[in-house]
Amino acid sequence: MKLARVEIVHLAIPLVTPFRTSFGTMTTKDTFLLHVVTDEAEGWSEFAADPEPLYCSEFVAGAEIVLRDFLLPRVAALPRLTAPALGPAMAKVKGHELAKAALETAVLDAELRAYGMSLATYLGAVRDRVPAGVSVGIKESVADLLDDVERYLAEGYVRVKLKIEPGWDLVPVRAVRERFGDALPLQVDANTAYTLADAEHLRRLDEFGLVLIEEPLEEDNLYGHARLQQRIATPVCLDESLHNARDTASAIALDACRVVNVKPARVGGYLEARRVHDVAHAHGVPVWCGGMLETGVGRAPNLALAALPGFTLPGDTSASARYFAEDVTEPFVLDADGCLPVPRTPGIGVAPLPDPLRRFTRTRRDLYGGREGGR
Repeated sequence: MKLARVEIVHLAIPLVTPFRTSFGTMTTKDTFLLHVVTDEAEGWSEFAADPEPLYCSEFVAGAEIVLRDFLLPRVAALPRLTAPALGPAMAKVKGHELAKAALETAVLDAELRAYGMSLATYLGAVRDRVPAGVSVGIKESVADLLDDVERYLAEGYVRVKLKIEPGWDLVPVRAVRERFGDALPLQVDANTAYTLADAEHLRRLDEFGLVLIEEPLEEDNLYGHARLQQRIATPVCLDESLHNARDTASAIALDACRVVNVKPARVGGYLEARRVHDVAHAHGVPVWCGGMLETGVGRAPNLALAALPGFTLPGDTSASARYFAEDVTEPFVLDADGCLPVPRTPGIGVAPLPDPLRRFTRTRRDLYGGREGGR
């Protein structure tokens, strides 16, 4: 394939309810889609980060510059455009994994469409449907939290994840456990909100039989997470600290994590995400697929990844209606068993629908080829 044009589509979609974590509160999914056109097919992807660098160092405006000025010139110079060739071509650009992931995914979508192959088949998926968990943000009150959890369980979700932070941890977790029983698969996500000095406090979560506690300490602190794991029984799961398969191998060797959350965007794309899965699976460490409040463009490839054999825990691959009254793709809907179907049509299996895409689009610009400037 040869690269013909790359377009950025900046969109903003209202969330059905505000989503609060220890980083802040989101009311709108404000990001961009990347549209890659080649001489053989077209591909789409979604940038996973936000307008502000709060969850991670990358952000929407910065990613656009990195793509336009540094990544696309290197990729356009390739004699033959393939997704596996992108990694070496982009390697001299330090960091910016989420921007690299957006470009790799869009190219991979186009390449697989040209071949008539689904992403699930390409990655090695072994399931046609995957169980769906739900992530529940920090609420104004415990009563509000219980109402939300009850509604999500009634909708069919098979696992609940609670966002926690200092001052919102033991009480809400205890309330959910007492209300819905010990059989409910329950886990918590701290989004780096604690320090090792909080170890004794976090140890009090052990009584609730949690599946895991996700990223309790500051990012990239493998030593601190290993020390914490020595002091608590709840399995530590790492998310933001794992940037690639090498980090994953190091964390497992240090016993800094006993569960791995794979977010494809965070590790640079689906090819590296598969390598992270392979490392964890080879060591018998459970893997699950995290979420970034994706639209259907981001949710579809996550489902393909979550169908790999090592993904033994339900991920945050919720139904479209969990976040959006209307998505930019055909909606993903839970089946009666709390599962979502894995797309099996060529590429990532979805494409934006013209009408909702037009309504939610703020700007469109060509980053490579095409017409200059916005439109």
